Order: sequence, then C-alpha cells, then structure tokens
Amino acid sequence: MITKIFTDNDALSDYLAEQMIELILEKPTALICFASGNSPRNTAACFVQKVQERKVDLSRFHFIGLDEWVGVPSAVKGSCQNDFKNWLFEPLAIEAGQYHLFNGMSADLDEECIRMDEHIAAQGGIDMMVVGIGMNGHIGFNEPGSSFDVKSHVVPLDEITSSVGQKYFEQSMKLSYGITLGFQHLLSTKKVFLIANGEAKAGVIQKAVEGEVTTAFPASVMQMHENGFVLVDEAAASLLKT
Repeated sequence: MITKIFTDNDALSDYLAEQMIELILEKPTALICFASGNSPRNTAACFVQKVQERKVDLSRFHFIGLDEWVGVPSAVKGSCQNDFKNWLFEPLAIEAGQYHLFNGMSADLDEECIRMDEHIAAQGGIDMMVVGIGMNGHIGFNEPGSSFDVKSHVVPLDEITSSVGQKYFEQSMKLSYGITLGFQHLLSTKKVFLIANGEAKAGVIQKAVEGEVTTAFPASVMQMHENGFVLVDEAAASLLKT
C-alpha cells in the first residue's frame, strides 16, 4: 500500500481521473468499480471533463457500483444508482449494457449478490476500484466486523452509517441494510484507490494507514493490498506520522 498526499481535493481528483483515463486507454475493456457518496463526486466530474475534452472512447469499458442502500428506489436522490446516473451515465452517454449495479429493491437480495459475483467473474475480475472511507472505517457497506473473506453480501448497517447516510437524501429514509461488494473483491482487484479529503477524515485515515489491521476497523484492509493506494489531501493526512 502506498499513501499519496495532495495539496487539495482538486489535485487529488485530477490525479485519480487521469489514472482512470490511462487504464481505459491501455485496456479499453477494463472493468472499473466506483463508489458513490461525497468523496468520489469530484473525481467523477474530473473524469467526465477529461473524457469529453480528449474524446476518449468508452464504448468497450465496463462499470460496476460498489454498493447500494437496501429498500431505496433507484430514482430517489441519494441512491447510489441515482448518483452514477447523474455523475457518469448521462453525461457520458454510457450504454445500459456497460454497467451492472445492485438493485436494492430486489425481493431476492442473495440472488443480487450472486449475479454481481458472476458478472465480475465473467469480466475477468475488477481492474480498478475507487472507494471512500466512512467515519467508522467502513468501505462500501462493509461495516466493522465484516469479514475480509467474503464477496458480495447484505449487511445490517451500523448506527453511524444509518445516521450519517441521511445527509444524502432530501427526506428522512429508513436505512437499515446495505448490499455491497465484499473485501474478497477488493483484495483481488488489480489496483485499488481509497480517497479521503478534509480534516474530519484525518482520524480515520490515520487508523486505516497506521493502525492495526483488523475487521473492527474495515479500512485497515488496505494495508493488505499490494497494489493499494490511499489518496488524501493535506487536511486528511494531518495526523499521519510519516
């Protein structure tokens, strides 16, 4: 794992968007996994701008979403699907056949997990994964205590996640469960980027990078990835010792 520190979130986002572009130029059929939420939003905007300015051919690349709120319709502002639609799919005219997302409204969530795992396997694995970090150290909806050995799964949400998650919605939502890729996917991904910015994330970044590797603090799993990168701005890096 390598930690890279940037002056601000714009510099971080520009760097990561460029990494995505370079991957697609090198491997046009690449499979990229992306998180929703606040942290990746600026990277998505930078990626869209670069693709449009440089006329990058996206016709063969594939996209999967990291996770989804269970019981939240995809059209609701705040759902992961809605984020991806607004950030990437519509601005870049990405065809429906190029992306695969969890359906949090499915009557059979276990089948949703199987379908995602089979889709990833059929694509030959994930080439790049972009994730954020929650205030309890979660990645996706892999909450504290989540095994490092699972693939896609359904997770009861931690109280912190349920509470903080309300900020994404225009009205109060019942957020009890999430459906998410598991850490077996993260560890087998060819290159993983965890991103964070702002002083509020300094404590969790310090624990993720320099703390004990433990399922009690899920983001510490990044220390186990040989091609993992933690990208932070100076504020989020402020508590790191090195």
